Amino acid sequence: MEAYCMKCRAKKEMKDAKAVTMKNGRPATQGVCSACGTKMFKIGKN
Repeated sequence: MEAYCMKCRAKKEMKDAKAVTMKNGRPATQGVCSACGTKMFKIGKN
């Protein structure tokens, strides 16, 4: 899955992606950047 990396400033592949639910109940996906290892977060069902 691809998500925007704030550190790389580009869309990168997300490693270790897992589905999470935010406080307001909306679905999201959380993982780490395959290039730099920074946490990534993508809102929405995927």
